[in-house]
Amino acid sequence: MASISKLTCIYSAFILHNNEVTVMENKINAPFKAAGVNVEPFWPGLFAKALANVNIEILICNVGAGGPAPAAGAAPGGPAPSTTAATAEEKKEESEESDDDLGFGLF
Repeated sequence: MASISKLTCIYSAFILHNNEVTVMENKINAPFKAAGVNVEPFWPGLFAKALANVNIEILICNVGAGGPAPAAGAAPGGPAPSTTAATAEEKKEESEESDDDLGFGLF
């Protein structure tokens, strides 16, 4: 869960971007100081440096788009059905073996 300090800096950056103000450390500090919110002092500087060369509008619009690249040869929808079925069968066999190891089995 995000801390109050991080969320405050995120909201400040959004406010600055919405008002077409350059995101800088002293500008990030202004909204929450006016609101009386205490923030750990290193967060505004970190956010200012992280957002210095970033187009915030593109960043916001692309949240969740993309993600890590799939492994080479992997199917776009996940593992092949035969692989999934084999894995389920292996788990079932392991489960049965573990019951037998305890001295009893259901089947």
